[in-house]
Amino acid sequence: MNETLTLPDRTPQRVRHTLRFRALTVQAVQRVTPHLVRVMLGGDDLEGFTSPGFDDHVKLFFPDPVTGALPLPTAGPEGPIWPGGGRPTMRDYTPRHYDAAAGTLEIDFALHQAGPATRWAEQAAPGQRIGVGGPRGSFIVPTAFDWHLLIGDDTALPAISRRLAELPAGSRALVLAEVYSQADQVALPSQADVEITWVHREKATGTTPPLLAALHAARLPTGAFHAWIGCESADAKMLRAHLIDECRANPKWIRASGYWRAGSADTHDSHDE
Repeated sequence: MNETLTLPDRTPQRVRHTLRFRALTVQAVQRVTPHLVRVMLGGDDLEGFTSPGFDDHVKLFFPDPVTGALPLPTAGPEGPIWPGGGRPTMRDYTPRHYDAAAGTLEIDFALHQAGPATRWAEQAAPGQRIGVGGPRGSFIVPTAFDWHLLIGDDTALPAISRRLAELPAGSRALVLAEVYSQADQVALPSQADVEITWVHREKATGTTPPLLAALHAARLPTGAFHAWIGCESADAKMLRAHLIDECRANPKWIRASGYWRAGSADTHDSHDE
């Protein structure tokens, strides 16, 4: 008698959301590590917020540093419509945690560049306002893999944290996380069996990107795996290529994003097929 082997469903799902723009208020600010500031936001506009994908991103709209004005758009058929042409400074961030019952949204700011987002986060205080747009869509990655590989720098820690939190007991994950120093390591709780390798930029030598060097040195488990990458754009591209060329990873099971690009401002690159 022949038996049919049923494979688990590993097909990602894309979900679209109604685009909304919200004016939120800072409720609390926490310096988590020397290079990481956590800002808790709240307000009536937060009602109805949704973020089912662990690597979702929202657009943050920063108030004018001189006037404090915070122009927010409305959602038009062709995209955002800005009042009076007043477009504020914007950056993409992953929501670290949304608590519908408490009405709070946490955003982590990695302080590694002297840009407008870093300047705002360093002076953020309760009572200040900030705009939040989206998320516009979510990419839901199934957990039914033999194991999971998560690679990212400090800008990707919110997404890595969310993924580890949603992995069920009995699953397995390998994490390669780059931060400046040991003082910048954060807790990454999970029900899964997780192995974390912390990569410290302050100790990096040579020309190979620290995360790529860590991947070269890693002993990867066997079995079908999903790889997620979030870091500097050129590094993300090299990491993806190494997984495909040297580790024989399935390209369809890799999601690689450039969360920032060296020498550029406000970039978010996708290196998927």
